[in-house]
Amino acid sequence: MKIGIDIGGTKCAVVLGDNTHIEKKIKFATTTCEETLEKIFNAVSEIGVGDAIGVSCGGPLDEARGIILSPPNLIGWDNVHITEMLSDRFGVPAYLCNDANACALAEWKYGAGRGARNMIFLTFGTGFGAGLILDGHLYSGTSGMAGEIGHIRLSDYGPVGYGKRGSIEGFCSGGGIAQIGKMLALEKLQSGLTLPYCKGISELDQINAKILADYAELGEEVGLKAYEICGEMLGQSISMLIDLLNPEVIVIGSIFTRSEKLIRPHMERILSNETLISSRSVCRILPAALGESIGDFAALAVAFEGGEQSA
Repeated sequence: MKIGIDIGGTKCAVVLGDNTHIEKKIKFATTTCEETLEKIFNAVSEIGVGDAIGVSCGGPLDEARGIILSPPNLIGWDNVHITEMLSDRFGVPAYLCNDANACALAEWKYGAGRGARNMIFLTFGTGFGAGLILDGHLYSGTSGMAGEIGHIRLSDYGPVGYGKRGSIEGFCSGGGIAQIGKMLALEKLQSGLTLPYCKGISELDQINAKILADYAELGEEVGLKAYEICGEMLGQSISMLIDLLNPEVIVIGSIFTRSEKLIRPHMERILSNETLISSRSVCRILPAALGESIGDFAALAVAFEGGEQSA
C-alpha cells in the first residue's frame, strides 16, 4: 500500500491505497502553507505510512528535487521541500509530480486513456494545465515545466488566470468561469435587470462556476453564455494541442466531467473550424473516467511511478 497526497488550491486529500482502490482517505481545506502541511503530516500519521508517498500538486515545481515553487493557486507555498519533509518524517521515499502529469499517469494507466500511446490530460478546475503522454512515456520537459498551457494568452482582454489577463486558465477554470459570469451579470445589472442569484452589485462576489452551471441547466441566459465563452476558448486551446501533438485521446477532468453538455457543443464547433481534419479525425476527447476520484489515484500513481523509476 502507498500514500497519495493531493494538494489543491482549495482542498487537499491524503489517501492510503493501491492502483485499484482507496483503503482510507482524509480530506481538508487548503489554508496557509504551514497549517496545511501540519494537517498533511497528521493525516499521514493517522491513516498509515505505506511503503512510498506520492504528492500531486499544481506547478511550477522542481520535481527532481521535490520542491514546490510558488504555484499561483497556492499563495505562500514558496520553495517548499515537500518530499524531503515527508521522507525525513516518515522514513519512506517520497515523490513529487505536477498535478496535470499525475492525472495523466492515472488516466493513462487506469482510466480513459488506457492503451493509448499518445494522450493528453487537461486539468480543468482551480487551474488549467496539460499532462503529456508522448510515445508511451510521460513527458515533463527539460525543467519539468512542459504542459503549462494555462499560461498561454488567448486574448489581450479577458479574465485573469495564472497571473495573466486573457490566458487559457483565465477562460477555462472555475475562477475564470466565475469572472466571466460576474462580467456578464454586471452588464445585466447596469441595464436595470436582476438575476435569480444576483439581485444587486453587492451580490456579484457570490457568483461561482457551480451557480452558473446550475442555472445554465435551467436555461438561464448568463450561465449559458458564460459556459459558451468557456467552451469556445477550450476549443481554441485544444485545437492547438491537436495540431501540434497529434494525440489519440485528450482526457479532460473536473469541471468538464460535471458540465460536459454545457461545454462540448461550443468546443466542438471551434474544433471543426480550427483543426486539421486528419489530426482531428484520430483524436477522441473524453471526460476523465476516474471522475471525482482522479486526484486520489493521481497521487497514488506518483508513488508507483516514482518507485518504478528508482528501481
